[in-house]
Amino acid sequence: MAGDSRPEYLYVVSMPRLTHVALHVSDLDACIRFYRDFCGMHIVHERQAGPQRIVWIVEPDRNKDFVFVIMEGGTDLQLPDDDYRHFGFALESRAAVDEIAELASSRGCLVWPPRQEPHPVGYYCGLRDPNGNYVEFSYGQPLGPGATGF
Repeated sequence: MAGDSRPEYLYVVSMPRLTHVALHVSDLDACIRFYRDFCGMHIVHERQAGPQRIVWIVEPDRNKDFVFVIMEGGTDLQLPDDDYRHFGFALESRAAVDEIAELASSRGCLVWPPRQEPHPVGYYCGLRDPNGNYVEFSYGQPLGPGATGF
């Protein structure tokens, strides 16, 4: 259509929505505990697929929005401290970021101590889950609690 600024792909497919991330992990129970303790996630679905146990975990009140699917059979990741691929969780305050960082430090899984970065990054810290994935906890990003917009 003349004058329409929408990307061409919108004419071909409907808009997808991210609903889950699936991870193979080496210690399923340790990962369940990590995401329960640090993220408040809980199991909403669990099944066996042959010898493999598969679990869906969600944040409170988000079971229709987004889930982590974690399953047995992975290998531990060995990411360097300066590798910034991660899962991001928003918190309601800088103090909440500091509390997560303190707990993570006491459990030996703090990777990035709390730090402030310019907008849109905000205040954050980073943890390593039992499988080696990095998990960021932030305040002041344009997403989640404390959002300031782009």
